[in-house]
Amino acid sequence: MELIIRNTTNQPIYDQICSQIKAQIITGQLTPGEALPSIRALAKDLKISVITTKRAYDELEAEGFLYTVAGKGCFVAEKNLDLVREQQLKDLEAHLAAAAELAKSCGVSREELHEMLRILLEEEER
Repeated sequence: MELIIRNTTNQPIYDQICSQIKAQIITGQLTPGEALPSIRALAKDLKISVITTKRAYDELEAEGFLYTVAGKGCFVAEKNLDLVREQQLKDLEAHLAAAAELAKSCGVSREELHEMLRILLEEEER
């Protein structure tokens, strides 16, 4: 499992961990039943607080992505990936609706907005 923590973003570290682990579960890089690093080991590897890694694992467990076995550690839970994808699509639609509303309030045309999105997607592919 590879995680990259960036201090240049406004996203809290525990949230960065959660997002990256979720993405790895959804893409199949982490499979159901697979053990995750211990909270202490992950904190040491990332050079962050044990409290931060615990919060990330607790959030993931609350959302059903992980489960904990006392004395053995945290493991990837079985997850209905169709439901996860549907939730992500719903979140994406909400973000796009907010972007469209902001564009409208700034006087950005539909064509300009499409061009902005096209450029952003091209940059992501690099």
